[in-house]
Amino acid sequence: MMNCREVGGDYERYAAQYLEKQGYRILERNFRCREGEIDLIAEENGYLCFIEVKYRSTTASGYPQEAVGYRKQRRIYRTAAAYLQKRKPGRHLPCRFDVVGISPEGIWLIRNAFGGM
Repeated sequence: MMNCREVGGDYERYAAQYLEKQGYRILERNFRCREGEIDLIAEENGYLCFIEVKYRSTTASGYPQEAVGYRKQRRIYRTAAAYLQKRKPGRHLPCRFDVVGISPEGIWLIRNAFGGM
């Protein structure tokens, strides 16, 4: 039986494949630092995208993408800032925060799901 981290990893790989088909170029997976973690970092149409992947086995209590609340968004902002400080991408791309929601009902991509930096 798989633990939550293994299940999450499987769905993050699935999300990355989906995003690549949508034209994203995956730059990093599971960027971690003291501030937190970002599931996927990619480039798409001139944007540096910080992507949160959420999976739910059922939508009885809501869709997975609805689980990215204010506190999670703040943590993602701080982690993205740390990424930019640490990695210093060569080009200055505008940043965007996307969410991929996965459930048995399907997969949803929300570009610019919450405010930028």
